[in-house]
Amino acid sequence: MSRLVVFTALLLSIGVTAGAQAPATPTPTDRTTATVFSAADLAAGVAKLPGDRAAASVRVFTLAPYNVNVERRLAKPQGASLHEAQAELFYVIEGAATLLTGGTLVTPTRNGANLAGTGIDGGTRQAFGKGDFLLVPSGVAHQFVDIQSPIQLMAIYLPNTQ
Repeated sequence: MSRLVVFTALLLSIGVTAGAQAPATPTPTDRTTATVFSAADLAAGVAKLPGDRAAASVRVFTLAPYNVNVERRLAKPQGASLHEAQAELFYVIEGAATLLTGGTLVTPTRNGANLAGTGIDGGTRQAFGKGDFLLVPSGVAHQFVDIQSPIQLMAIYLPNTQ
């Protein structure tokens, strides 16, 4: 849990501004010291994301078993997901939309311990905006809907522990 707090505090300090070109992949995280992924690197990485996809992401950190990404989701129909082996924590950097959770995935397909679908039947809608945190437990279907303009989210996958 302390790693989660460190990740969250570090990423909350990142502001998206124009700047230098982002590296292709972040420098491997050194477990003996703090690591910084600058706001300029993040802005450059987000600027390189394809504009023709509903969702795309930039990897910020990898510290096994955790991955931290910044996602950009456009005002286009989004797919739905369900992760059987991990929860997903989001921090809303920019924008507002609705998170649809629960219900049943429509036309699910499997990729390992993850399921993807074209949508969700049923579920609960929760509006969110800039500065909000969203936590989706493992095994819960989720989908971003009602996106009016691009949203940016920090996403951390939290593996289930025994």
